[in-house]
Amino acid sequence: YTSGQLPFASGELLHTGLVGAEVGVSDAVAFARQCALNALAAVAAAAEGLENVRIIKVVGFVASADGFTAQPQVINGASELIGDVLGENGVHARSAVGVAQLPLNAPVEVEVIAEVL
Repeated sequence: YTSGQLPFASGELLHTGLVGAEVGVSDAVAFARQCALNALAAVAAAAEGLENVRIIKVVGFVASADGFTAQPQVINGASELIGDVLGENGVHARSAVGVAQLPLNAPVEVEVIAEVL
């Protein structure tokens, strides 16, 4: 189980704000990909690499402006990145949830449940 991963790169949060207001969908998809990359790095550190890892579930949280309903589209960014990296071992169940706000005013957060084979 990973902790929730925010879209950090080089130690900096890539963006803040609500998706559908301050953050566009295409940018939010890219931020979800970064969250997934961070989650895979955490899994790889715990499992000594990704060679024997299978992803079981991804839960994505999208800080959503009022009326925004494209949370699944945003979290597709995370799911697609995991599939690109792990192939068949990246096929997973998934939830995409809209929330009022995330830590540090991040637009997206992703957590992962993985199995070490």
